[in-house]
Amino acid sequence: QLQASGGGLVQAGGSLRLSCAASERTYNRYITGWFRQAPGKEREFVVAMSRNGGSTTYANSVNGRFGISRDNAKNTVYLQMNSLKPEDTAVYYCAANTAVWSTRGQAGHYNYWGQGTQVTVSS
Repeated sequence: QLQASGGGLVQAGGSLRLSCAASERTYNRYITGWFRQAPGKEREFVVAMSRNGGSTTYANSVNGRFGISRDNAKNTVYLQMNSLKPEDTAVYYCAANTAVWSTRGQAGHYNYWGQGTQVTVSS
């Protein structure tokens, strides 16, 4: 079970940190991803981290502004979001994937999802 938190309202240029807590020791067994979905749009890939934490892939739209990290002792993955833009407004979901690394950008390959947390960036 994944529990996402940390969303909120922030002005453009501001920062937020999202958290995704797992109910058990999960992240070293799964690819971990963050996705987002804006109103009227499809869910889109944001970032993924490999099982050992050694590899990450970011969507072009967030590369250089967002950072994924993991605290194994707390079974928690974080998404640090800096230099936020109004177009970053969406519900953000964390997810876990049991498949191979090549599937990291595809929502359909993720087996477990958090409940989503709303991020709103005002201009």
